[in-house]
Amino acid sequence: MIINRVWQMPNSKTFSIKPIKELIGKYGQEGVVIDPFANGNKIANITNDLDTQYDTDYHMDALDFLKQFDDASVDMCLYDPPYSPRQVSECYKALDKTVNMQTTQASYWSNHKKEISRIVKKDGVVITCGWNSGGIGKKYGFEIQEILLVPHGGWHNDTIVTVDKKIDYMKNN
Repeated sequence: MIINRVWQMPNSKTFSIKPIKELIGKYGQEGVVIDPFANGNKIANITNDLDTQYDTDYHMDALDFLKQFDDASVDMCLYDPPYSPRQVSECYKALDKTVNMQTTQASYWSNHKKEISRIVKKDGVVITCGWNSGGIGKKYGFEIQEILLVPHGGWHNDTIVTVDKKIDYMKNN
């Protein structure tokens, strides 16, 4: 496993941060590449964002977006969800969406991970951004390949980017 640390100013457009963009490029974008929280990013070839102000292929809840894919049909998933229950709540409220226990509990992220594990092909890659290095996890048949730590200085939280490779398709599917 490779662990890198590269300092960079904070940016709400995670995938435009130079070391993160370079990391994504290192793993390629061949085949079916999806982004359930695309925002303004156009890296993936199938994009989604709940917010209709963004020019994405879909404007669905991320879990519904992930559920539409067939088993083992995705080569890469770029997973940059809201990092905390507070961020989920703020995003939903800003779009006049209902905020409830399902949107602010840990199951919000674990349900995404379960769907991601179902749809990503064996040897497929998931690049996860967050405040932890959990990635998708061994529980779902993934193995960490690389971790990039992007410290933003001062009291800003670091962004931790975890690259997971699907090694066992049948695990927990």
